[in-house]
Amino acid sequence: MTPQKPDVMLNGWVKPQRSKLGNFIYAIAELVNKTFVIAELEVRKLRHDPSDLLIRGVQPALWLLIFGQVFTRTRAIPTGSLSYLDFMAPGILAQSVLFVAIFTGGMTLIWERDLGIVHKFLASPIPRAAMVLGKALGCGIRCLPQVAIIYGLALLLGVKLNFHPLALLQVLVIVLLGAGCFCVFSLIIGCLVKTRERFTGIGQLLTMPLFFASNAIYPISLMPTWLQFLSQVNPLTYQVDALRGTMLENGSSLYGFSLDCIILLLTLIGLTIICGRLYPRVAM
Repeated sequence: MTPQKPDVMLNGWVKPQRSKLGNFIYAIAELVNKTFVIAELEVRKLRHDPSDLLIRGVQPALWLLIFGQVFTRTRAIPTGSLSYLDFMAPGILAQSVLFVAIFTGGMTLIWERDLGIVHKFLASPIPRAAMVLGKALGCGIRCLPQVAIIYGLALLLGVKLNFHPLALLQVLVIVLLGAGCFCVFSLIIGCLVKTRERFTGIGQLLTMPLFFASNAIYPISLMPTWLQFLSQVNPLTYQVDALRGTMLENGSSLYGFSLDCIILLLTLIGLTIICGRLYPRVAM
């Protein structure tokens, strides 16, 4: 005698199959959710050492107070209708974001590998892209206090800042995108090198060329031809350009805010794909 089949399947026994669009939406939702989880873990580290935020603000303060004041008096660099200090302030904010991102991403990754934390993350079902983007978002949030520090110093020095709410929002978006790009770039280096000492050397080797091969402290038109080409492929150039157009009261953007955002976003996506493929190498 064969048992009769139930008319209704028990709840939870069979999950309804999703369509291709449903699978895609579910995958994106999972990626976003896991990204925020990793970012929250990264931001939580600030509670253990909040003094790091103030220490990170010393270097940009020195650039504005010393370098900016001297070159404003000498008038050696033509900056059009802007004073040199106004021209320089967005570049110093971008420089601060660059330094924090480079020396936070890869160094943290190597430290977590030495403690065995990376192995546990790699054994979890978290997508590799979420691990990368979560660290990038956490680094971007870590850079946001630099905005307040630079704005405060620039205001004291007489820089004509734009405090329109939309402009402030655009500055935050650009800081997050720029920090994400350079943090993921730092993570790629961290995936390839084995020691913190070697990473520190490579980080110092890369940060200064990235900074000086951009329009942070002088216009691109003053550069030799070969350096102008390098500045065009340098993401920092587009971050500075966007900040200069939104952060200053009389600022202007050479490429346009939309194009700057698109270039930074595409750079972030490309670097994330590369880093996601290299991430398992950390555990080797």
